[in-house]
Amino acid sequence: MVDYHAANNQHSAGGAQTYMEQENDWDRDLLLDPAWEKQQRKTFTAWCNSHLRKAGTQIENIEEDFRDGLKLMLLLEVISGERLPKPERGKMRVHKINNVNKALDFIASKGVKLVSIGAEEIVDGNAKMTLGMIWTIILRFAIQDISVEETSAKEGLLLWCQRKTAPYKNVNVQNFHISWKDGLAFNALIHRHRPELIDYDKLRKDDPVTNLNNAFEVAEKYLDIPKMLDAEDIVGTLRPDEKAIMTYVSCFYHAFSGAQKAETAANRICKVLAVNQENEHLMEDYEKLASDLLEWIRRTIPWLENRAPEKTMAEMQQKLEDFRDYRRVHKPPKVQEKCQLEINFNTLQTKLRLSNRPAFMPSEGRMVSDINGAWHALEGAEKGYEEWLLNEIRRLERLDHLAEKFRQKAAIHESWTDGKEAMLTQKDYETASLSEVKALLRKHEAFESDLAAHQDRVEQIAAIAQELNELDYYDSPSVNARCQNICQQWDVLGSLTQSRKESLERTEKQLESIDELYLEYAKRAAPFNNWIEGAMEDLQDMFIVHNIEEIQGLITAHEQFKSTLPEANKERKAIQDIQAEVQKIAQYNGIKLSGTNPYTTITPESIDSKWEQAQLLVPQRDQALQEELSKQQSNDHLRRKFATQANIVGPWIQTKMEEIGRISIEMNGTLEDQLTNLREYEQSIIDYKPNIDQLEGDHQLIQEALIFDNKYTAYTMEHLRVGWEQLLTTIARTINEIENQILTRDAKGISQEQLHEYRASFNHFDKVRGPGSGAEAHICHIRVPVSPSEVSFARIMGIVDPNNSGAVTFQAFIDFMSRETTDTDTADQVIASFKILAGDKNFITAEELRRELPPDQAEYCIARMAPYTGPDGAPGALDYMSFSTALYGESDL
Repeated sequence: MVDYHAANNQHSAGGAQTYMEQENDWDRDLLLDPAWEKQQRKTFTAWCNSHLRKAGTQIENIEEDFRDGLKLMLLLEVISGERLPKPERGKMRVHKINNVNKALDFIASKGVKLVSIGAEEIVDGNAKMTLGMIWTIILRFAIQDISVEETSAKEGLLLWCQRKTAPYKNVNVQNFHISWKDGLAFNALIHRHRPELIDYDKLRKDDPVTNLNNAFEVAEKYLDIPKMLDAEDIVGTLRPDEKAIMTYVSCFYHAFSGAQKAETAANRICKVLAVNQENEHLMEDYEKLASDLLEWIRRTIPWLENRAPEKTMAEMQQKLEDFRDYRRVHKPPKVQEKCQLEINFNTLQTKLRLSNRPAFMPSEGRMVSDINGAWHALEGAEKGYEEWLLNEIRRLERLDHLAEKFRQKAAIHESWTDGKEAMLTQKDYETASLSEVKALLRKHEAFESDLAAHQDRVEQIAAIAQELNELDYYDSPSVNARCQNICQQWDVLGSLTQSRKESLERTEKQLESIDELYLEYAKRAAPFNNWIEGAMEDLQDMFIVHNIEEIQGLITAHEQFKSTLPEANKERKAIQDIQAEVQKIAQYNGIKLSGTNPYTTITPESIDSKWEQAQLLVPQRDQALQEELSKQQSNDHLRRKFATQANIVGPWIQTKMEEIGRISIEMNGTLEDQLTNLREYEQSIIDYKPNIDQLEGDHQLIQEALIFDNKYTAYTMEHLRVGWEQLLTTIARTINEIENQILTRDAKGISQEQLHEYRASFNHFDKVRGPGSGAEAHICHIRVPVSPSEVSFARIMGIVDPNNSGAVTFQAFIDFMSRETTDTDTADQVIASFKILAGDKNFITAEELRRELPPDQAEYCIARMAPYTGPDGAPGALDYMSFSTALYGESDL
């Protein structure tokens, strides 16, 4: 039989009491079922005798033979390996009660709570109480210490039975009564561990008596497990007694405890391999996500760096709309992917540290720092692209205005020069009278005055063409060609004017009379005509402004112009009076006029017509200026609206960033409370998102209105957008830090008080950094069983700062502190587990791996283990030592 001494001595009193309270389902008030009582008597008697025979004795009647307490004390000494107080040898009732009390006190000292079981009842031979006491002893010393895959006692024993019998047909162990009636489960347990003792394939489910007798006889003969039940007792009851079956099955468990060690070793290896497989999946996921994000950045940056200008405003507006679509649709998911990538990386590193694995180093170019660098380059290109778009739109707007202004002035000039060359080249003075020649000369003088007045317009046309060339206007060739024609024509007019003047002066001596009134009319009509044409040109001139001050300046200038109209009207009337005087004199003197003024082509009708046109243009100009004023007022309203919200959101984001910084340092309560508070805080931030969306809408309206500045706020949408993204990333990182601390606490068994101590220490040394006083020095003397002089500073920093960043995070600080005091799986432990599975050999075979490990993990090991090359090897031998070392890196810190 099995010796329980080692397991019993290691069990704690508290754990025993807890389990015994859970399993204490003995009916203290009702009588036992007769069939169950019979099975318990037989089973418990056989179980007690299996231990008492080690002391050379046994019992026949369980309630009678324990009445004096002597054999009861002896039974406890045998199964516990401990000495009880010396028994009293008297035959009196008081002696028996004292002996039984000593036994019951010993049971209670093992953390077992005996409910309603007293020494008097045992001494009186109370069968129910005696069986209950023996069941309590069996639970404490035979069943309680069974542990299988983090389950113990009854659940552990049931799980062990399920694991061992799972491969066998017709066996489905769900309990300790009905599942054992056909006897196949007993035979399956024996066959799993000693297949040579039973031919399982010959057993029939419909012959339970044969199956049970076969299992009981083989167990008694070969496994030293006494027969504790009769097959007929089990088959003949509707539901076998659970306690009897558990007692019997526990003997099988302890008989096969040697095989259990191999199972434990296999479980350890499965656990280690499962962790390694999970970490490999996480690494592959990180590499793929990082590659996809970097590839998106690589494709996006060239698009943002493209500075190829467009020719028209519509094309540039489309580019701006494409950029807004990128900001609203394409970039936000990538921001989330970048944040999730950092969270996954931190979680992976935490799991690697908790499982005592080397830190994960991503492929070259896929580090978190590489991704951050690429993201920084993306945002730089994004900012430059937006600035370029806005500057290009301003340039094209300026070009469109200049081009229209050029076309207007050129059209006016070309209209004025039309026919001037023909007029200057005619020879009408050769046949004219003296008076006619003098008239021609005066007319030519007026033309020269008119020509000089148009000089400014020609210079303006040339200046506008030059500016269009300097601003790289796309239709510059046609502008240059038109400007060149105008300049050439102007030179020709100047030359022709000078030639005609000389011809007229040669014939002037032959001409005598001239009508002074015509001359005066011509001299006064010409400048007035030029003035009225210039005024009409100014009234039709296009304008562009960017703020209220500029449009108000134009309105002021226009009002000043209108104030000169009364005086101009007086001049117009004066000119008309001259013509009227001519008519009056001619009529009075009976002179027949030729119908036209010989000195000018400007007729009173043309002056009146232009004056009427000017009168119509004035209110049109008033309306255009007022419409532009309204537009600028609307733009100013948009500026104020955006600024009001921006001046609220900007400080709010800054305040939340500062609050998160304080929360990360001043966190109180349990980690779960901190995580709950942080998630609620994160939700409060997410709930603020509509304010950001409102700002985005206001910002879009501003850009659509081509507003490029805002004097009411220092915040731009770009600054607020970056601040918002940083706020979301910071709170996500803080939550991830708490989640990793929970992982560390649960894996390492760190108490809440220890976490508070670590946090207080870390915060203190984070505030008072100095030579020898930082977190590095603190690590050397808190809970570390060596002095700081014995610790390699390079080793410590290699653990807490594997990336040589020069800073120690609180997570790394916790990992180091808990690692120094917590036992974790090591390469040596894994090697020892493989050695158990290999039967103490220095190598292991694929067949042994497939037999002891689950299929997927067995194949995992076979695929990665190198062939064994030692002198004691065998065909197909695998090297489990180098495989175990590789699981933990080249060296074990």
